[in-house]
Amino acid sequence: MCHRRPPTAPTPVWQGGSSRKRSSGRRERYGLPAAAVAMAAPAPGLISVFSSPQELGASLAQLVAQRAACCLAGARARFALGLSGGSLVSMLARELPAAAAPAGPAGLARWTLGFCDERLVPFEHAESTYGLYRTHLLSRLPIPDCQVITINPELPVEEAAEDYAKKLRQAFQGDSIPVFDLLILGVGPDGHTCSLFPDHPLLQEREKIVAPISDSPKPPPQRVTLTLPVLNAARTVIFVATGEGKAAVLKRILEDKEANPLPAALVQPHTGKLCWFLDEAAARLLTVPFEKHSTL
Repeated sequence: MCHRRPPTAPTPVWQGGSSRKRSSGRRERYGLPAAAVAMAAPAPGLISVFSSPQELGASLAQLVAQRAACCLAGARARFALGLSGGSLVSMLARELPAAAAPAGPAGLARWTLGFCDERLVPFEHAESTYGLYRTHLLSRLPIPDCQVITINPELPVEEAAEDYAKKLRQAFQGDSIPVFDLLILGVGPDGHTCSLFPDHPLLQEREKIVAPISDSPKPPPQRVTLTLPVLNAARTVIFVATGEGKAAVLKRILEDKEANPLPAALVQPHTGKLCWFLDEAAARLLTVPFEKHSTL
């Protein structure tokens, strides 16, 4: 059984951090001169740039904790978080347990945790997103098992997708489509996010909330993924990208108006907020304005 406790007061998103302009207390704004900004395509969402992945991770963890506290204090008194894999696993494992500690076990019992996509491999496999989080994060972040929604990797991929969709609908009863309070997404050098790849038919999916994919261009080929309708229903979406290898694709996503947008560019929450957390290497080619942050 999942127990509840009185609501926890929210903490500021940037608590523990400061901008480089300490005297003004404001975050630095970089990019084109003001006259040129008016002619530039507007950036989709708030772009925040950090001097290192470590500083990014610390601020991301604080944001997760702050968002959770606000949700637990709200009318629904729960927090629904969707996580992606890759480098986010180690980043969140390093920072989130301490940031979420003030919530205590009773507060964490009101978290619902899902995964934005998953590889169809056993949880013990090195490619399993849930398996990595179970080993590196959930062992130190005591969210009850009943609140962690996973695929069944023993099912065929089509059945695994249907089963995961059923679990999500049970967890989000009352929602016509699952509405996550916060989704944390990654973006690949090709512009994919979750297991939604460029020019793939799944980008046109509008009915299913979870879809199977058997021909992933990135191994392993069989996966289960949330679809764009779920991503765009979220209350807050944060993309996280680090390293020079992401710079070129981020410029395309955030600045170019392409006739055939990359999958990550198709994530535009209908009523929610969209944010980008980047390190300096990933943001090095951007000319649109962004906010520079430092936790030092």
